[in-house]
Amino acid sequence: MMNTQTLANDVGIQPACQALGVSRAGYYRACRPSPFPRRKPQSRPAPSRALREGEKQTVLDLLHSERFVDTAPQEIYATLLDEGKYHCSIRTMYRILHENKEVRERRNQLRHPQYQKPELLATAPNRVWSWDITKLLGPRKWSYFYLYVILDIFSRYVVGWMVADRESAQLATKFIRETCDKQGIEQGQLTLHADRGSSMKSKAVAFLLADLGVTKTHSRPYTSDDNPFSEAQFKTLKYRPEFPDRFGCIQDARAYSQIFFAWYNKEHRHSGIGLFTPATVHYGRAEAMRKQRKSVLRGAYAAHPERFVRKIPEPAPLPTAVWINPPEQNKKLGEVH
Repeated sequence: MMNTQTLANDVGIQPACQALGVSRAGYYRACRPSPFPRRKPQSRPAPSRALREGEKQTVLDLLHSERFVDTAPQEIYATLLDEGKYHCSIRTMYRILHENKEVRERRNQLRHPQYQKPELLATAPNRVWSWDITKLLGPRKWSYFYLYVILDIFSRYVVGWMVADRESAQLATKFIRETCDKQGIEQGQLTLHADRGSSMKSKAVAFLLADLGVTKTHSRPYTSDDNPFSEAQFKTLKYRPEFPDRFGCIQDARAYSQIFFAWYNKEHRHSGIGLFTPATVHYGRAEAMRKQRKSVLRGAYAAHPERFVRKIPEPAPLPTAVWINPPEQNKKLGEVH
């Protein structure tokens, strides 16, 4: 209010109140001397029925005891009553805790761990793989087949797939080992990313990856963005026009998957890798094919330059870095492709 009074002396009361957002009534009320001097608050004497300091300490020690440290006061109160003991009311227990700044949740509850966001970078094929399992509907209600898929996130190449009649850690270890052998994975070369399914978190898979020298990472719970490449690949699978509502038997599911993954790896032009096929990028043939595309576009420009208004056409660039959850710093610098 002193600032308002100072400014009012210079510009007037109304402009000063408008500038500082103070009502004029409030200004006048603050300037009016109080008819009654304020009294200093006096400490109230403790009621005769209040617990003495020793009794309070006894109750506090009881609340801190190993038996009751994780128990709510009302439960302590009822337990002691059942044992024929009474120290104070439930409200007094809370009051004693408040005086000692200990009013909090005392019940022993599950505390969810803080999961770290995975930040994975692939600058070449066979550096980061993503794997997942999806269900395929079987011939009858509640019958399923399980499609295991491992995807290279840099090239989008499906390095391994398997259709099984169940999800199990033993099948997963066999599948991962065979895929690593087929791709010639060496110690310390690869990171394998997955969600938090039972097979993915199993000890059998963890021991296998440790033996192979493969780093394992997991998505955060209920966060599909942490495994986006596998999710996108499954969507491509299930949104194909010929994808059936149900598979008559496991042989049908395997036959369909064989045709689909051959198409996906060798024919599907993927927008995330410069409209090349995953096999072209995975096996290092994309740069030569990009030069060929560039030559074709230069010929088209030379024949009809008037059809290209802004600049000479260029083929889509190849990926140089592929991230799962890129850091914010890289996003700002434009280093993410």
